[in-house]
Amino acid sequence: MVALIQYRSATGLRGVAAIRDGAAAVTVPGVQSTRELAQRACDSGTTLTALIDAGACGVPLDLASVQLLAPIDHADPAHLILSGTGLTHMGSAEERDRMHRAISDAPHQSDSMKMFLMGVAGGRPNPGEAGVQPEWFFKGDGSCLVAPGAPLCSPQFALDAGEEPEIAGVYLIAADGRPMRLGYALANEFSDHLTERHNYLWLAHSKLRPAALGPELLLGELPAHLEGKSRILRDGQVIWEKPFLSGEANMSHAIANLEYHHFKYANFRHPGDVHVHFFGTGTLSFSDEIRTREGDIFEISAPPFTLPVRNPIGSGDTPNIAVGVL
Repeated sequence: MVALIQYRSATGLRGVAAIRDGAAAVTVPGVQSTRELAQRACDSGTTLTALIDAGACGVPLDLASVQLLAPIDHADPAHLILSGTGLTHMGSAEERDRMHRAISDAPHQSDSMKMFLMGVAGGRPNPGEAGVQPEWFFKGDGSCLVAPGAPLCSPQFALDAGEEPEIAGVYLIAADGRPMRLGYALANEFSDHLTERHNYLWLAHSKLRPAALGPELLLGELPAHLEGKSRILRDGQVIWEKPFLSGEANMSHAIANLEYHHFKYANFRHPGDVHVHFFGTGTLSFSDEIRTREGDIFEISAPPFTLPVRNPIGSGDTPNIAVGVL
């Protein structure tokens, strides 16, 4: 397996390095960003792996000597779109249904359970067909993507600050408007679950938060079965820990179906744009009545990714919104 990382050296220079089969990182010469490398692959009709193999004059890189960046970014953050899907994992319906039933113990199925069952029935269409569409949400632009180790800042008006251990697909839109998948990243799709639990129609509000990716962009296909671990540390001690499963073997939707229902919209196919699309989870500390606080650290790990997603909770500024008139 090959993974890409982005880094900044002690002198402030950016670079890209490749990690092959968990071995030491080796620099990729001639590029300063993953997007630049991907654009070259698009323009030349080749693959990222082929370009890496062609640049065989890279040198070993000590990851401890550099600042690790998110594995993808864009020089203009407005051209990087964060979005995601929910109720896509076999364990997700129970978690969300329990959360929404806390509002009302109605005897009928919640909307979350109905949508999950629709995905089970129609989320894996035959090749060339469109399956049932999943839940979808907008999360933000590139300014919402935090670097490895940087705080996930929860706004002052938030009711909760919770983790979501996920896999995210990373895409570049080619010159002809075709979405090109670069690879996959381990992710924390940071959300406000208490706001969502108060009223499901506030889901859109609950998702407008920062998000973190692990340092690695895994190239090629995602393994069908991934087993990871999500945990929360407070004052150096683990206060919550739970395994999570991902990969298509543990999902009600095929990844191709999730991709289709995102990129079917023409405004998500602007050439040169970057997309990070979160595929959902079935494991939340919030469902176990864990309430986080500033300074807590989220740590999410899952082989074959060799580096975790690790970020503390920070505090956002108090917004002072006074609308002017022109």
